Amino acid sequence: MTDSPSNDRARGADTAAPAGSTHATPRMRLAPPPEDFTLSVLIPVYNEVATLVKILERVRAVDIKKEVVLVDDGSKDGTRDLLANEIEGKYPDVKVYYHDVNRGKGAALRTAIGYATGDILLVQDADLEYDPREYHTLLAPILDGRADVVFGSRFIGGGAHRVHFFWHRMGNGLLTLLSNMLTNLNLTDMEVCYKVFKAEALKSINLKSNRFDFEPEITAKVARKRYRIYEVPISYSGRDYEEGKKIGWRDGVQAIWTIIKYKFVD
Repeated sequence: MTDSPSNDRARGADTAAPAGSTHATPRMRLAPPPEDFTLSVLIPVYNEVATLVKILERVRAVDIKKEVVLVDDGSKDGTRDLLANEIEGKYPDVKVYYHDVNRGKGAALRTAIGYATGDILLVQDADLEYDPREYHTLLAPILDGRADVVFGSRFIGGGAHRVHFFWHRMGNGLLTLLSNMLTNLNLTDMEVCYKVFKAEALKSINLKSNRFDFEPEITAKVARKRYRIYEVPISYSGRDYEEGKKIGWRDGVQAIWTIIKYKFVD
């Protein structure tokens, strides 16, 4: 069942790398969005006390008119206190909402979508793996009228990438291949965080997944609706489990089931 705002308790391009950045990406300087345009940045948050302030700084620094919609998904590491004491109500462009219990990334995104008011909606993780300075590149195919949906891709070029887990890369490739076979798309990175949507496109989809199976579900459903989908290259600074990475092999199994399921049901 899709969340509505009443289900949860509501609260209230730069070319220089940010301090501490582990990667830098060549970025084209694109034409600015129209003045009446607003971007909604949707950030699901779960146990990200170490990175939340930094990613929020990076998102807010992007020179695009935007609102940031943060949904805490039952964090237990101090993130909720950080949100309540240092972020909530402190910034006019930031909204904060809370789930009383952990329900998963997909559930947090459904809540965020329900509160978003922008023309374009962009999914941003609360860690530092993805670089908000790439928003201009991600938005360009929608703003110039070519696309309804844009996926970032970590595998078609772009900037520096942290050398990381072999089996994660193989698993991602297999999931993307299976998804492509059943959706008739030719994506290179179905599991990527950076997915961008016209607001009317995303809000027209009945999302059901609660966890990381959001990724294959939304891919199957934008394919079924025959939305125009583009990919653009992005950089990636992946973290390991000691640094807070959460996705695991069980999520891969769930993704396989989700890919098959949404081939046949809505």
